[in-house]
Amino acid sequence: MVDLMRRFFDSDIWHSFKRNPLVIAATIAALICLFAASLAPWIAPHNPFDLKTLNLLDAFSPPAWIAAGKSEFLLGTDDQGRDVLSTIMHGSRVSLVVGICAVFLSMVIGITLGLISGYVGGALDAFIMRVADIQLSFPAILIALLIDGVARAVIAKENHDQVAVYVLIFAIAASGWVQYARTVRGSTLVERNKEYVQAARVIGRRSLAIMFSHVLPNVMGPVMVLATLHVGTAIITEATLSFLGVGVPPTQPSLGTLIRVGNDFLFSGEWWITVFPGLALVILVLSINIIGDWLRDALNPKLR
Repeated sequence: MVDLMRRFFDSDIWHSFKRNPLVIAATIAALICLFAASLAPWIAPHNPFDLKTLNLLDAFSPPAWIAAGKSEFLLGTDDQGRDVLSTIMHGSRVSLVVGICAVFLSMVIGITLGLISGYVGGALDAFIMRVADIQLSFPAILIALLIDGVARAVIAKENHDQVAVYVLIFAIAASGWVQYARTVRGSTLVERNKEYVQAARVIGRRSLAIMFSHVLPNVMGPVMVLATLHVGTAIITEATLSFLGVGVPPTQPSLGTLIRVGNDFLFSGEWWITVFPGLALVILVLSINIIGDWLRDALNPKLR
């Protein structure tokens, strides 16, 4: 473990990270968001889902630094008297879970199809890539809306809230696997003709073992960079679907749901209900994208 840490701190990636103050700031911001979201049930000032602690007389309280604000509600309250800071922390938790799980599922689907397509080739390769090309002709949000709509039509209405998060994860994953499949396929086409793959074939290893034991580790570099960037996109997609009212249920509000609720009161003067969740979403996604852009450059040997 000590040797591993020493090699990491001596690596080019660590030196590149130390010389980039923007990436350091983005990493700190991302870690703060992740920490606040992960520990929201324990560190949030209030529990926005405990009806016994809510008071409608506290509704629409402005942020604490404004004259009519209350010190116990730093960022103000919403229409139900819930603390905006606490709802942001809990909402970020839902957004991150949906985004990370959707990206992981996209990776599993895309990597598997990309490996098979690039290694096997032939008619199977052509079929998978044509399906990918067809999907790329539609916006990701439209595919996610279609899948979500079909799921709502098939699943009983009383079960919608229970499975809404799972449907949302699958919808986002199904709209994002193409990038992984195309990236892995391109790398696999290069790797399958190299000597170590030929040697594995000679000694009698099966194609499935060669794909996942030998080829996969050598194509994961671009995939990890793509996954980092895709997390931000998945969070934005989830926020968009929730803003449109087809995402997570009101009992499990995400940042998109909070922005939609606050949007109803934006022009009546209660701007903080939507501005602060929107700002939290921007900071979270922007920090992830900055880290992803840096990681893409840091892992590119041509830029060293």
